[in-house]
Amino acid sequence: MTDWDTLRALADEGNEKAMDRLADLADERGDVDALNELLDEGNERAGEHLTRRAAAAKDLLELQRISDAGYEEAGEVLDRLL
Repeated sequence: MTDWDTLRALADEGNEKAMDRLADLADERGDVDALNELLDEGNERAGEHLTRRAAAAKDLLELQRISDAGYEEAGEVLDRLL
């Protein structure tokens, strides 16, 4: 398994698979801060994970924030919950 620092270095160089793997690892360990950072960097996988978590918690404000950060599907989930 590749360690976090190596994946981060690859992601910083533009490797999208590495960034997706970082999002998966962050989700597995419950690291919402790392997921938010990845979403801010435009990572769709982080948006997926955050949206799933917010939908499960019925956190409408978080869904709006995720949507505003650029993950459109969060807006769709928000609309369904409203």
